[in-house]
This record gives sequence, C-alpha cells and structure tokens, in this order.
Amino acid sequence: MAKYDIIDRSLSFAVLIIKLSNKLPRTPAGFAIAQQLIASGTSIGANIEEAQDSISKKEFIKTMNISLKECRETLYWLELIKRTNLIETLSVDPYIQEGKEIRAILAAIIKKSKLSLL
Repeated sequence: MAKYDIIDRSLSFAVLIIKLSNKLPRTPAGFAIAQQLIASGTSIGANIEEAQDSISKKEFIKTMNISLKECRETLYWLELIKRTNLIETLSVDPYIQEGKEIRAILAAIIKKSKLSLL
C-alpha cells in the first residue's frame, strides 16, 4: 500500500465520521458523542498528514502513534453508538470495519518504521 492510500483513506473516513455525527440525535448524549467522534475521527488523518513532514523517523513514529490512538478512540465511540442504538435506522458496522482496517494499516506502518530504526 502506498503512503498516499492511507492519507486518502483517512480523509474519506473523516468525511464519513462527520456525516455520521450529523445523524446522531439532538440530545445531550448525541451532542457529546458527536463532538468526541468528530474530534477523534478527523484527528486520524490530520496526524497522518502532519507525520509526512517529520524531521526524523522517531518523530514520524510518534505522530503516527497519535493517529493510531485517535483511531482507537474513534472505534470506542462507534462501538458506543452501536451498543446504545443511538442511530436506529443505520448500522455503524461498516464504519467500525473501516476503522479497524485503518487501525491495522497504521499499526503495520508503525511496526515497519520501528524496524527500520534497528
């Protein structure tokens, strides 16, 4: 996978997350979860972009780790939406699957980058 694939994929995921957040109910829980989901879901790609201009491999790994953490947080919020059935007319399973795939890609990039430091 080319590095631009994860850049484009994370941007597309952020768009999906924003659209999903707009479908959450206009309740205190819906607003709170939407805010958290948008923050973490858009941060994944933002940190991947930032990592592209890292001045060292260590900085690159650190920034990609932030993306990985944000991805994990996004998956948490998606799972919470699923378990609470906040959006009754829409399955969040495809969003969870895409998040898990992005998480796996990020973990692989970080692992490969760490090996190149040895």
